[in-house]
Amino acid sequence: MNQDIAILEFRAGPGGKEAKLWASDLMRMYTRYANILGWKVEQLDSAVIRIRGSLAFTKLQYEAGTHRVQRVPKTERQGRIHTSTATVAVLPEIPETEIYIKPDELEWDFFRSGGKGGQNVNKVSSAVRLHHKPSGLVVQCQTERDQFQNRQVALSLLRARLWEKQLMEQELALSDSRRVIGRGMRAEKIRTYNYPQNRVTDHRINKSWHNLEDIIDGKLQKITEALLAISQV
Repeated sequence: MNQDIAILEFRAGPGGKEAKLWASDLMRMYTRYANILGWKVEQLDSAVIRIRGSLAFTKLQYEAGTHRVQRVPKTERQGRIHTSTATVAVLPEIPETEIYIKPDELEWDFFRSGGKGGQNVNKVSSAVRLHHKPSGLVVQCQTERDQFQNRQVALSLLRARLWEKQLMEQELALSDSRRVIGRGMRAEKIRTYNYPQNRVTDHRINKSWHNLEDIIDGKLQKITEALLAISQV
C-alpha cells in the first residue's frame, strides 16, 4: 500500500440539490487542503479525485465517513436552516500483487467523455466503465485522453474499492473492539459543519473548531493532526 496516494470519493446523501452542492464543497475543501500542502490533485471522475503527496493517505484516512452540514441553502427563501449529508471514502492505491482481479470477472463499457479535454476526449470513446461481477462494484474513469490509461485507472479504483469492502467486513466483524476512530466506514457520521455557530465538530473525539469558513477553504491541518495524534495513542 502506497501511503503517499489517497483516492477520495464524494457521494451526496439525501437532500437533493443542497446535498449535491455539499458533496461538491467537500471535494473543493480537500482539493484546497492538498494544494496548501503542495500535493498534486487529479480528478478521475466527476466525484473522484486522486491526491499524491508525502503521507497523503496517512493524513487523510480518518476523513472517511459521513459529513453533515447545517446551513441556510442559497435556494432557501425563508432563511430556514437545512441539514444535509455527504459521504467521503478515502482509499489507498492498492498494487496488483495485493488484490488480484480475474479478467473473466470484468465487464467493460466504453463511451465518449462529456468533460473537458478537447476534441479527442469528446469524439473518441476513451472513457471507461468497469463492472466487477462477483462484488457488483462499478467504477468509471474519463480523466485521460487514452483509453488504455483510463482502463488502468479504473482497475486501480476497483482494487481500492475491493480493499475498502474487505476492510468494512473486517471492522463489522470486530465492531466490539474497534478504536474510537474508524477507517473506511462510509456510514459512520464523523463530523458536523454548523454554519450558524461557525463551528466544526468531530464526533469521534468530541472536539470542536471555529473559523468554519477557513476550514471549508482547506485549512484542515489542526483537524487532521488531532485525529492522527489520537489514533496513535
